[in-house]
Amino acid sequence: MNEIDAAKICRALGDPNRLQIVQMLSGGEMCACRLLEHFQITQPTLSHHMKILCECGLVDTRREGKWSHYSLNCGTLADFRVCIEQLSCCKNEKEGCC
Repeated sequence: MNEIDAAKICRALGDPNRLQIVQMLSGGEMCACRLLEHFQITQPTLSHHMKILCECGLVDTRREGKWSHYSLNCGTLADFRVCIEQLSCCKNEKEGCC
């Protein structure tokens, strides 16, 4: 995953509602109507959040009639996890950090 894609995901997850949506989707696919039940937001606001999550590749959408069903994109999530795991924090110079 390149830095631009990782930054898009970080920006998407920077909103508490979107972070909560991702946490909810980690349990499996959910219909937009079920997601909306957990928030004090309007349907257009949920659609805006879902658009951002889909655009960064973290969430996939599936249409069934008039309903949208959302799920995590496991490939993107795995790539993002690898990107984050490459970060490290050194406490002192003995560990090879400046």
